[in-house]
Amino acid sequence: MKKTLVIGSAVCDVVIPVDHLPVRSEDINLYHQELSIGGCAFNVCDMLRHFGVPFIPFLPVGGGIYGRFVQENLARRGIVSACPSPDAENGCCYCLVEPDGERTFLCYHGAEYLFEEEWFSGFEESREAGQTDSVYVCGLEVEETTGERILAFLERHPEYRIFFAPSARICKIPDERMNRILDRHPVLHLNEEEALRFTRCQSVEQAGTWLRKRTGNTVLITCGAEGCLVFEQGETSAVRVAPFPVGNGGDTIGAGDSHIGSVIALLHLGYGMVEAVRGANRVAAAVVSKKGANLGDEAFAALSGLL
Repeated sequence: MKKTLVIGSAVCDVVIPVDHLPVRSEDINLYHQELSIGGCAFNVCDMLRHFGVPFIPFLPVGGGIYGRFVQENLARRGIVSACPSPDAENGCCYCLVEPDGERTFLCYHGAEYLFEEEWFSGFEESREAGQTDSVYVCGLEVEETTGERILAFLERHPEYRIFFAPSARICKIPDERMNRILDRHPVLHLNEEEALRFTRCQSVEQAGTWLRKRTGNTVLITCGAEGCLVFEQGETSAVRVAPFPVGNGGDTIGAGDSHIGSVIALLHLGYGMVEAVRGANRVAAAVVSKKGANLGDEAFAALSGLL
């Protein structure tokens, strides 16, 4: 089985429950916080690990207290990044979680979001380059100052299937960069709000149709409690894949990452796109039913028999 190159960040999530989001000049007392490993690319890696699908983690991990936290948690899972360790500190992500589980991120970007050209050259010269058939990319890294290097790498490798998750900052990605990655015909993964905001369409169906035409490839739009719309390449209409029940007491951190990670894994295991999305919906429901982005090994083992 070929490998997926996962380009992006592994981050220390500082999860902070709040009664409500603060307003200007307000004081809020906090009574609990928790550190957890996260980051879009790490969450995708962890899902591929759960499914037993081979992957290459391309995750810069720097120093400082947050970098050490990330290194320890990667080692605990047997994940070794193909990137050298940058001589700079990692940042972190402050995750404000409201009582209904919705999350708001305040992201302090450090070494984990920056990439060097020689890292990509080193990968291209390695044996693993020929063992790779797909690449996952997050929009957060494309937006950053070194995003140009990621795009140049993708443009040198049209043979790789690209899975692109632009993130909630989709409209912050410079137009020139966004056009370049869409020109690479990626499988696009985003949520309903992101799709509507980016396309300025009136309905999610219109947005998905426009994006499928723009990319010339499949578009997956997650719709929360309404499941996921699949605008498959070559089809004239979308398929809505039903959601699975979500338990109480969890949050939405990492839900989208676990979903696209599961889609990539199940496609590599031979599932068709709609069936892969159905399995991903089940995994994402399990992630949302608990606190934090990570699904533990035991929880996934209990879930895997249902996929």
